[in-house]
Amino acid sequence: EVVELHQNLNFVGALSNLSLQLYSWFIHVGHARNEKDVLAIHAFFAAKLPPDAHKNTSFYGRLYLYQAQCWYAFIVQDFLLYYRYAQKWTDLFENELPMRRVETSYFIKGIHNLLLAHFMTRNYQKYDQVLRVFEDFAADSDAQASSNVEIQTFVYLHLARINGHFMRGTFSEGLGLVADINLKLNEYQLKIDRHRVLGFYYKIACLYFGSGDPSTAIDYLNRIINWRVDLRSDLQCYARLLHLIAHYDLGNSGLIEHLIKSVFRFIAKMENLSVVEEEIFRFLRKSSQFNSQKRIRAAFCTLRDKLKTFEANRFESRSFIYLDIIAWLDSKIENIPIQAVIRRRYLKQGVGH
Repeated sequence: EVVELHQNLNFVGALSNLSLQLYSWFIHVGHARNEKDVLAIHAFFAAKLPPDAHKNTSFYGRLYLYQAQCWYAFIVQDFLLYYRYAQKWTDLFENELPMRRVETSYFIKGIHNLLLAHFMTRNYQKYDQVLRVFEDFAADSDAQASSNVEIQTFVYLHLARINGHFMRGTFSEGLGLVADINLKLNEYQLKIDRHRVLGFYYKIACLYFGSGDPSTAIDYLNRIINWRVDLRSDLQCYARLLHLIAHYDLGNSGLIEHLIKSVFRFIAKMENLSVVEEEIFRFLRKSSQFNSQKRIRAAFCTLRDKLKTFEANRFESRSFIYLDIIAWLDSKIENIPIQAVIRRRYLKQGVGH
């Protein structure tokens, strides 16, 4: 019995360490940027995964296995695999309800990952269902069981609410969350990971940009750009790209050329430059040559058609996750707000109301 217990503890410990190491990769680098990254992550994952990991039937063995699988799938951007293991993670707590009180933190993380999986795959109806489950939990006393659980509930619930507005195209409505988020970030500043704060700043910037306020979006993007932290290089890159586009929308043509060079150098240095970004840079660099609305609109149409060919490319998909560039281009072509474009897309799915 002692030998069996020792083996099980080693097994669970190995899976827990693997999950933490994958998490460390993500908060420093973000998603896999190319085939080289995918091969490196796959080799690391395969080498660290204990033999017969899927045969373990203990609660903690399955919990850490599903968590590690989620991180692996999320990093390599296999979002269907990510959804599969996020669902298994939450089902684990559904099948063993008392564990919600014992491991409340992991229950919250499971719900967060399942919501994110539905967000990535644009599974609107399932997203709303899971969000209602999370809302009900947040109203329960278990959500205030400890300061750690309370903070996690705040972080993941507000991220989920913002993503819900992104999906529905209700950016202006989503701005109602900003004051409470800033209040809580200040209250919990000593207890929240810095990369979570960076994530909130970027999400808030996107809310303002999507609602037609690029100026305030720039204020939040500057917080990311000026915060010297070696975290989330992918988010740092997209913050600079959105910052550049926001200045374009404001008509700050005098800044564009300088910003393009600066942003291009930064992204290239981070080895984070994708084909989509290169096309955006090329377009913005030439934008000063468009001397009529007709030529500008034609250029937007050309860029949109070119970028849409990359939507199914796994290494380019992150460009569409962090910045809905197609919606921005459609808004320019049709001369309507970005949120109107996304709202229309949402309603076309037959689930909007």
